[in-house]
Parts: sequence; C-alpha cells; structure tokens
Amino acid sequence: MTRLLVIGLDCATPQLVFDAWRKDLPTLDRLMGEGIYGELESTIPPITVPAWTSMLSSKDPGQLGFYGFRNRKSRGYEALYFANASYIRERRVWEHLEEAGLRSILIGIPQTYPPKPLKGIVVSSFLTPDKSAVYTYPPEVKEDLDRIAGGDYIIDVRDFRTNDKERLRDEVYAMTERRFKVANHYLHQEPWDFFMVVEMGTDRIHHGFWRFHDKDHRLYEPGNAYENVIRDYYRYVDREIGRLLEGLDPDTAVMVVSDHGAKKMDGAICVNEWLMEKGYLHLKTPVKAPTRFEPDMIDWDKTRVWGEGGYYARIFLNVAGREPQGLIPQDEYESFRNRLTEEIESLGDETGRPIGTRVFKPEAVYRSIRGIPPDLIVYFGNLDWRGAGTVGHGTIHLHENDTGPDDANHAEKGIFVLRTEPERWARSGLKTGQKVTGLSLYDVTPTILDIFGRPIPSDMIGRSLLRPETEGIGPRDEAGPEAAGQDYTDEEEEIIRKRLEDLGYL
Repeated sequence: MTRLLVIGLDCATPQLVFDAWRKDLPTLDRLMGEGIYGELESTIPPITVPAWTSMLSSKDPGQLGFYGFRNRKSRGYEALYFANASYIRERRVWEHLEEAGLRSILIGIPQTYPPKPLKGIVVSSFLTPDKSAVYTYPPEVKEDLDRIAGGDYIIDVRDFRTNDKERLRDEVYAMTERRFKVANHYLHQEPWDFFMVVEMGTDRIHHGFWRFHDKDHRLYEPGNAYENVIRDYYRYVDREIGRLLEGLDPDTAVMVVSDHGAKKMDGAICVNEWLMEKGYLHLKTPVKAPTRFEPDMIDWDKTRVWGEGGYYARIFLNVAGREPQGLIPQDEYESFRNRLTEEIESLGDETGRPIGTRVFKPEAVYRSIRGIPPDLIVYFGNLDWRGAGTVGHGTIHLHENDTGPDDANHAEKGIFVLRTEPERWARSGLKTGQKVTGLSLYDVTPTILDIFGRPIPSDMIGRSLLRPETEGIGPRDEAGPEAAGQDYTDEEEEIIRKRLEDLGYL
C-alpha cells in the first residue's frame, strides 16, 4: 500500500531552495535528485488563504468563493468575515482519500479550523483563535500536544511586527521545533496513509528578516548581525525534514510544497488615500492619524470606490442596483472599471516613475465566481509594493510598513519537490533529478490522487504529473451545498484580526 508524506513550507522560495542554497540543504537536495522538482505557480492572489485550499482541492479562489482572509458576506456595507474551514464547500484531497478508506494525519494546514471529523487526526493551523478553542480532532488530541512538543505547542508567533529580532527569531525556532516534534511523534506512532504537515516559520522568518539578507533590498546593510538568519533557518528546517524521513519505509512517497514564494518589499501604497485624492472615496469624518480602515468609516452617499489593503489590494465598486447606496450606473460599470484599471496601473512611485502594477478582473482569471469577489485585484509594483490597510497618513507612498516592520512581500511561485518510485515517471516522460517547468499549484491534488490510484475528477484545474495530460480523468466532483459558515465569536474574531493584521495580511 502506497503512503505519502507531504511537507508544506509556507512561503518557501524557489530561488533560495533550488539555486542559492541548494548545497546547504542536503535533505532537500537528495529529494530533488531522487525525484522531480520545479517552481510552482500560485493562485491569484498568492496568499495563504486561499492558496493552500486551492492547492488541496485543485479549485481556484472563484470556485471556492473566497478571495483572501476577509471577504464580503453580502453586497451591503457590513464588516468583512474571516473565511475559516466552515466556509469550504469543495472537497480537499484527504476527503477523496477517505472515500477509499485511507487514514490521514493533518498538522498545521491553513483553513482546517474549526476541525472537521475525519478518519485520522487533525491539528489545525494559525487561524485557531487560541489554545482554549477545540482545535484538534479528536478533541482530546490537544491535551497531549504540549507534552509531545516538549513545551508549549505554539500555534503561531506572537507580536510579529517587532524590532526585537532576537525574540522573534527565537520564537520562530521554538514554534518550528515543537511542530516537527509533534509531526515526528504522529508520523511514527500512529497508522496513516496520507500525512501532511505545514510549517509557517518559513513565512514568518521571511517577513521578519528579508532586508538583512537580500542585497537588493533598499534597507540592506552589508555585514549586519542578521545577514544569515534566513539561510540558517532553512538549514535547520532541512535537518528537521531529514529527521522526519528517518525510519520511513523507503517506498513512502515524499512531497515538499509551498503555497507561494517571497520577494523584497519596496514600500506600501495607501490605496484608500489615493482613492480619496481621486475623489472616488469619501469618509464620514476626516482621519488625521494612521487608523485601520473599515467600511463603517465610509460616507456611502458620496463614495464610488473603496479598497482593502494587504500584500495585494482589492478594489470594490459601489454600483447602483447592486449595493444599497450604489452610485455607479450599471451601464457604466465596465467603462468605469476599465478607466479605473488604467489609473491604478499608471500610479507610479513618489517621482511618478512606473512601478509595473498589474490589475486583474476576477472573471478573467477564475473559472467561475462564487461568493462576492472584489471588482479588481491589484498587485502594486507587481508585488514589490503592498497595499496599506490604513488611512490617515496624508501620503500615498510609505516606505515603512503601515502596521509595523515587514521586509518581504509574497511572490507568485513556490516550490514543488516529489520523490516517488522512478518507474512512476515512465508514462509522463520525466526522469529522476529533472527540474520541471510549467507546474501549477493546482497540479498537487491530482498528482496525490494519482499516487494513490484514485480517480481525478474532471473539474479539477490541474493534472497529475505522473501521466500525460489526457489520461486519468474521472467524473466531475460534486461540490457540497453552499457553505453557510460558522463565524468566529466577536472575541475570537478580534484575536484573529489582530494576528492577521500583525502578520501583514490585512
């Protein structure tokens, strides 16, 4: 019986793993040499939610019906909701495997809170409000985690936006060490067919320390005290992966993936400041100091456009007959959106120099549209700049992040490594040690299903890398009923909002 271990490294970056530091990463280097590897194209947008769920369902954000951590629940003007696991209606890969009687162990996978029953074990991710919540399945599993971890099992690092780099580095290491201890325990002490663990430390170390190692970063200083922090952490993670592999049956397939990569961040565009300057957005009361932007600040009788910041930006139009107090006539919607796109793309840096901003229309990049998408998705400076989620700066351009220190933005390509039996590659024309191009995050689930000999639903976006494109297509997968969703309580929502804001997602 085939078994598969999947190791997720959030934000792990191909330029570092495949090129700059490959010789420093003997475990990953061995897996690449014994299997195939390549850059993995992420979702639009390349962000933790929805990217991991898209990877594990082979469905895009439009099909999933959520476009980031926070989403509109209606066309009204209420606060946005957080997309937790209860809002997912598409089946993820372990649910397909469970149909065949296979047992899964899932640790740290984003959007697994609140945990759903399955044949196996779930330890949910950093979207758990805190450890008082029921964040494991079975529930009693959480009682053992601290003991197994050899200390406090850390859901996520605290107070991430900090100049206390020593504390941040130490906490990232502690979180990673304890997650791998838990993974090692269940990997070798419990029966399983499919095992997946996702470590968030790679993402956190990038955002906290990118300026110190990237010679192209505007704040890089040669010979600084933290120049090797990211490389040393990658080497540490590589050793932890090596420990996971010790004692595994050599026939166990091993996959290493990331949901996106990382790149330097030049600054932030205050998207709502710009919209106010253009006369598209009006607030009820002027804001004179940096303040988190929320829809209830808006004077809807005068506003045509508003935005949400984060590592990318989302633009929402106030359309007559669609929103309660809409101003843009429906017959002018497309021409207005096209004009707005041109204006956003022409927004340069402080000197007016173009920065290469890209703007996407949801219907042009997704197979279908569920939920309420933004009208436009914006990569400021092709993700060299983020969208500021605050107002009150009195400027459009910021070179210090608006919610605290952050050195990196997300890049569009993550990593993919797969080691399995060499004979499996024969049908696909691939060979061991090959670097493969054209890989998509949507290929991960079809490939996993193929490893287990399970049918690949025809409505999955990706394909199995183990066979030619035209083979192995099964019947369509029937999505579950529209997810009503189980919202966080007000207290939990504030915890999650603060955590995501600290992490730069909002």
